Amino acid sequence: MHTPAGNVWLRTHYRLGQFHLSNESYIGNYDKLEVSASSQIIRIFGPKYAPTSDTTTVHLEFALKYDDLHMGLLKQVFLHMEEKDLLNHIHSSGQGKYARKMGFLYEYLTGKELPIAKEIKGNYVDLLDSSKYITGAIVKNGKWKINDNLLGNRDYCPIVRRTKQLDDLLRYDVRSNIQKLEKRYTPQVFRRALSFLYNKETRSSFEIERDTPSPDRMERFIALLQRAGIENEDTLLSEKNLTTYQNIIVDPRFANQGFRDFQNYIGEIMPNFIEKIHYICPPPQMVQSLMNGLQACLKKSGMVSPLVRASVISFGFVFIHPFEDGNGRIHRFLIHDMLVRDGIVPKGWIVPVSAHMLNNMKAYEQALETYSNPILQHIRYKKNEAGEIEIINKEEIVYYFQYPDLTAQCAYLAHTIYASVTEDMPNELDFIQMYDELKSEIKNIVDMPDKHVNKLILFLHQNKGVMPKKRRKEFSKLTDEEINKMENLYAEIFGGAG
Repeated sequence: MHTPAGNVWLRTHYRLGQFHLSNESYIGNYDKLEVSASSQIIRIFGPKYAPTSDTTTVHLEFALKYDDLHMGLLKQVFLHMEEKDLLNHIHSSGQGKYARKMGFLYEYLTGKELPIAKEIKGNYVDLLDSSKYITGAIVKNGKWKINDNLLGNRDYCPIVRRTKQLDDLLRYDVRSNIQKLEKRYTPQVFRRALSFLYNKETRSSFEIERDTPSPDRMERFIALLQRAGIENEDTLLSEKNLTTYQNIIVDPRFANQGFRDFQNYIGEIMPNFIEKIHYICPPPQMVQSLMNGLQACLKKSGMVSPLVRASVISFGFVFIHPFEDGNGRIHRFLIHDMLVRDGIVPKGWIVPVSAHMLNNMKAYEQALETYSNPILQHIRYKKNEAGEIEIINKEEIVYYFQYPDLTAQCAYLAHTIYASVTEDMPNELDFIQMYDELKSEIKNIVDMPDKHVNKLILFLHQNKGVMPKKRRKEFSKLTDEEINKMENLYAEIFGGAG
């Protein structure tokens, strides 16, 4: 029989079943580690680790030592427990680091101040272990002698755990691989490729949302992408600036004047005309504070891996969903902005992230659903005749929005960027290089106008290197021998790949 410890004990003791834990701890006869089908870590500790008593403070200390930090659960525990019990534990602990962490987190999460009897002395200790978490810029808390190295603030603070998968992905050097591409291809090929990739990225970002943009909306979004990394960091996530972005990329009839003041959700109508809800956004009363917290996260994450920073800011934004429309496109723009802002993608460059997402939609949807599905399991709401939603249990679910675990999203985006740079971009550059070579060779056979050559190559490419019979009349001025030479050239240059 295994006995619950740490966060599992706290969740059970205070009847906080709405909290999903990334790891669960139990006391048994021997040490054992298991991974569930949902990737949850189940750890069995031997008897020597057993908490000395079944009290809240003892299990809190166990959780801070061995469990993943779950700030939503801790906040509810702090709100339910007796303050005097925490104070007694702090005073009797000899100002130990875990007691100090408890005191700091209590004040951080509840906004209440604990009246400690005497000043804490000694060295500062880090709140988060940097070998277990991605940590932000340090803010020193003199009262508790704690280095606050969280990624955000009380309003919004994502947690990113260091998993083997994420650590492996973060070793990938995006900038050096881009530099290798710059050496491998000519500047002319790069200029053409970048022009093409801006168009492809724009079209893909709209297509992810099943939207077909008009030419002017395409141009506006391309212009926005070209501004990646330019806006001052202090104003990038401001309501005024983001509203400007939203107005640029949506149909003018659906332009917003600011952040939403209504309850939003994402859903779709199924074939039986029943609406399926995929995600219920934070209540409108939380939007401004969450966005303020996201701005704080932008500042505190300045020195972390650019791949992590791009993830927590872009996914943080889309999960807050501050607008009625355009959130997904701004989310994907923010990825590009962070990559350029942090210098791993040169200004004027673009990595085809949205194109890769579109070609691998199942993985992208899973990255979104890893966050949204737990919310749907616990959120309660009602819908009126107009289709408007009202969340009934706001107090029980606000922590999902305030303190998200974005580990999975960081791993997903790091992999997506890796694949975009190592696979998608070389493929596009190779294609353009081969296209230019084929075009030049075709003109050596027959010096045709560019528009005819481009159309001929398109037909060859669509038909695996063979001129389609139904298109032959469009090139009636060419002889069969000339067409045959062009087909052979295509096979030689493109390797018959088509």
